[in-house]
Amino acid sequence: MQGMGDAGEVCPFEFNFDEKTFKVGDTVSYRVNGSLEGFPFVGTLVEVHDDHVLIAGDPQNPDKRYRGTRESRPLVDYTEI
Repeated sequence: MQGMGDAGEVCPFEFNFDEKTFKVGDTVSYRVNGSLEGFPFVGTLVEVHDDHVLIAGDPQNPDKRYRGTRESRPLVDYTEI
């Protein structure tokens, strides 16, 4: 994530921040509300719908999906985590 590493360090992820072009397989930066608000998360889009997306965000549990809003940085409700 930008500004979180050492000077000159490049983020290892390439994110799609354009919700109009979201497609399955895109890497996205997503947010979680509640007690996790403000922390950045990274996930992969597994479904893209007109009004929401499904994100695979837990590498330890690849079958777990989080429903997020369809915006540049999707918002996932804390109750889904």
